Amino acid sequence: MDNSSQEPIRQRKRLFINLSRNELPESLKECMEQPVRARLVSISTDEMISSNWLDMQLPEAEVLVLNFRTKDYALPTFVVNMKKLKVLIATSSLNYAELSDFQLLGLLTNLKTIRLERISIPSLSETCEPLRNLQKISLYMCLFAEAFRDCSIQISDLLPELREMNVDFCEDLVRLPAGLCDIVHLKKLSITHCYKLCELPNEIGNLRNLQVLRLRSCTELEILPDSIRYLSELFTLDISDCIRIKDLPEDIGELKKLINLNMNHCSRLQYLPESFWQLEQSLDLVCDKEIK
Repeated sequence: MDNSSQEPIRQRKRLFINLSRNELPESLKECMEQPVRARLVSISTDEMISSNWLDMQLPEAEVLVLNFRTKDYALPTFVVNMKKLKVLIATSSLNYAELSDFQLLGLLTNLKTIRLERISIPSLSETCEPLRNLQKISLYMCLFAEAFRDCSIQISDLLPELREMNVDFCEDLVRLPAGLCDIVHLKKLSITHCYKLCELPNEIGNLRNLQVLRLRSCTELEILPDSIRYLSELFTLDISDCIRIKDLPEDIGELKKLINLNMNHCSRLQYLPESFWQLEQSLDLVCDKEIK
């Protein structure tokens, strides 16, 4: 545990805990006996820590950071009492650790941001309650193909207020689930370095409030659905390093608010539809010299 602060543990606004070998420091027992006022809590555990390693009272915590080194990890049960929690960051030092008790997050009504790293995400159908106020989710080097498979509830009902979704280096993403396109409030969708992604659903045109669509370095992606013409609020489109894309949708010129278009390193792009010239002159175009 970080002892750099001379304040009593219960009074600290930032609490950093390092646990190993199921050994609980004497000073930490105070956290179990009385509420701790910390607003930021970071907990690191090693491979020797059991799932039910600790019970803490953190009623003021707004940010919880979990770093672990086990292949199977259960969210600590005390999170259900963290009523003010806004941000959850869970990081595994091992690739694709199994994260269980994910359903506990459905009880956190103030949770707005989730970031997961190197985690195999379980089916969200296991979540008893929708993440009603979640606005941003970021997945880095995760497996999440199973997250929306055989889901008993629509994705838009699970994540009704989602505004931003970032997916980076997720190697099991082959097709974007069509159900994600029913999240009407989504404004930013960023899918980068997902080298197996080969298809976007035609339903992507349902994202009428989408402002940013980033598909950088999705090297197996060959086409953009024609339905992107309906993304009337889109102002940034990034397909840089999508080396298999050969042409743009015929009606791309209908994206009247598009001001940033990145086609850098799209070496196979040979054709620009006539509607492309309908875009405003203020379009900031980034591409190779050959394409220009």
